[in-house]
Amino acid sequence: MTLHPAVAAFIADAPKAELHLHLVGSASAATVARLARRHGSPVVPHDEQLVVDHLRFVDFPHFIDVYSGVNALVTEPIDVVDLIDGAARDLARQHVRYAEMAITPYDNVLAGIAYAELVDALADGRRLARGHGVEFAWIYDIAGERGLPAAEATLRFALERPPDGLVGFGLAGAEAGVGRSRFAPYFDTARAVGLRSVPHAGEGDGPASVWCALGYLRADRIGHGVRAVEDDRLVTHLVERQIPLEVCPSSNVCTGVVPSIAAHPIGTLIDAGAFVTVNTDDPPMFSTTLTDEYLRVADAFSLDLDTVVALHRNAVTASFMPDTLRVELLTGIDDAAARCR
Repeated sequence: MTLHPAVAAFIADAPKAELHLHLVGSASAATVARLARRHGSPVVPHDEQLVVDHLRFVDFPHFIDVYSGVNALVTEPIDVVDLIDGAARDLARQHVRYAEMAITPYDNVLAGIAYAELVDALADGRRLARGHGVEFAWIYDIAGERGLPAAEATLRFALERPPDGLVGFGLAGAEAGVGRSRFAPYFDTARAVGLRSVPHAGEGDGPASVWCALGYLRADRIGHGVRAVEDDRLVTHLVERQIPLEVCPSSNVCTGVVPSIAAHPIGTLIDAGAFVTVNTDDPPMFSTTLTDEYLRVADAFSLDLDTVVALHRNAVTASFMPDTLRVELLTGIDDAAARCR
């Protein structure tokens, strides 16, 4: 890398927030191997090193197959607790103090976990994470490809027994061919009870998906959003309204949205003045960490220290964390920057 030493030192040292992280996608190779052994999986390897190879994929459909295979291992509450605990350990090593993790309760219930057991598992995992110095909040995602039954169930779960730390309502999974507008009533109800709107858009589909997420779902943040660069008017709108984008660079490269980090739209978005945050999506599956994402982006686009500091601050500002923690992390980021100047 050709990073200025001060930039690399800041990225290594600064407290961080992660806004786009999926429960199943957070599973390290060691955790996946443990789950595969626990359930006697005939598909997923039981050896950690073999899992590393298994998690590599060649395109987005293959990624969905790999993700689904790991998801099929999450059939008991203890599996959920292990995933959260493992993710917290990984995050703590990078000085990530806060993370908003996407949970898809409809899929968890289909896999055989009673919803009450899922809520208890989230609470247990959250307590363990705090022991590692990581505060988790939850976003309940609708699996878009499962349609309105998934939306109805996800909203019901959120309304009838929300877990402690539930802050957002999202829409993930397949994007192309899954119209955002039909989910509008569910998002309206979720927003009415105080949940924030955080749908995926502008990843597997183009700018029209982002416009729909903004217009129909009244998005507070956009998951990914990188294909907004295909529409100059949309970029202008995002910049003027300062709507945060949860950008996951390595994820976009691995799934074929863009050919390389160097060609990633994040550079264009930063230059345009968009409200960009840096995230991982499914870090072990994309052979990355949040620290790696900052390093790769800073190197590819020759970002100076002030810009990298701003990206760290953006994630904290765009989060739904308590104000007391927000002030603490922003102060910590500024202190880390001062040490590196």
